[in-house]
Amino acid sequence: MCRIAFTHADLITTNRIIKDADVVVENGKLVSVGGRVDPACFDGRIIDATGLYLAPGFIDIHTHGGGGCDFMDGTEDAFITACVTHAQHGTTALLPTTLAGADDELCHTFDVYHQAQKRTYAGARMLGLHLEGPYFSWEYRGAQDERYLKNPTPEDYERIYAWSGGSIIRWSAAPELPGADTFGNFLREKGILGSIAHTAATYEQVLSAYENGFQMITHLYSGMSTITRKLGFRIPGVVESAYLIDGMKSELIADGCHLPPALLKLAYKGIGVQNLILVTDSMRGAGMAEGPSILGSLQNGQPAIIRDGVAYLPDFTAFAGSVCTTDRLVRTMVKQADVPLCDAVRMITRNPAEAIGVGAHKGCLASGMDADIVLFDDNINVKLTMVEGTIVYDQIKRSEA
Repeated sequence: MCRIAFTHADLITTNRIIKDADVVVENGKLVSVGGRVDPACFDGRIIDATGLYLAPGFIDIHTHGGGGCDFMDGTEDAFITACVTHAQHGTTALLPTTLAGADDELCHTFDVYHQAQKRTYAGARMLGLHLEGPYFSWEYRGAQDERYLKNPTPEDYERIYAWSGGSIIRWSAAPELPGADTFGNFLREKGILGSIAHTAATYEQVLSAYENGFQMITHLYSGMSTITRKLGFRIPGVVESAYLIDGMKSELIADGCHLPPALLKLAYKGIGVQNLILVTDSMRGAGMAEGPSILGSLQNGQPAIIRDGVAYLPDFTAFAGSVCTTDRLVRTMVKQADVPLCDAVRMITRNPAEAIGVGAHKGCLASGMDADIVLFDDNINVKLTMVEGTIVYDQIKRSEA
């Protein structure tokens, strides 16, 4: 029986911070949250967390890689390296995310994912796959490879779903494309979270998509329509839909680059904490030094340059993805957008857990939940990461009882 107690931590719950409290972990689960541990009677390891915050592990439902690797590189080591890298920044669970690409590359990615799932490693758990594409608007394709964009047809997405072996948890697409409503209903029937992305949709099209299975907006403000004019009349787009549709979830890439603090504040104020989810949308450059990089797979990816905390296309006309980590997301929301720490943590823990259907055992601190834990200081510097009861990253420098 493996027992670990964290003592004298400041616990971050959904609604408040509990000062100077203890947490006990046993066999991968939280068995006591907030009760005092008597060191003289405790038959396990005790970690003194004085001066540190203890929060649920961060959950990233949109990441393409990290540590120099992309999930579409086609190797198990690429999957593992990215998961280990992100765990060092507090991520305890994630959804490996694909880009629009060739069918054979996507099929191989599925096979590698299933093999990587069987590996034992000290990193974030992979909870399923997020497919970003290939059903996107050409106009709002961003860094998505235009060669592989297409409209959703049952023949195509049913084939992809079969290839995946049921591993797809989330699928991003443009709802204005022909066949998108039928595709949304397909996703709902399969229990897959439908998300709106790289899209020229109007408010009316987004509302229809929401009614037909699309429950989230991917990277709000990035790669999507906003107010346009037709014969003098203003037509709201996807950005406005995020504020208008009750219950619609929205991602925020809170790296301080994709969105300025003012827009982060606006989203927090206008959409509300309960409907916002922080994501890294990180490419392979997360956790790496600045310089040349590649967006997508090594074989078929596009050149990118990492500079000033973000990835650019080579001509610097647009971003080529984020190099963010989850600790940076929380830090940006708290330090730049003035969001309360509890709310910032909720956006990267409870909210994503509930969005992808794992909220019954991940995303908050409560007895019986998975022991996914992150310890960090006042500057959101991660000191320890625990995944399902196993410490996978430990930088605490103090004596232990």
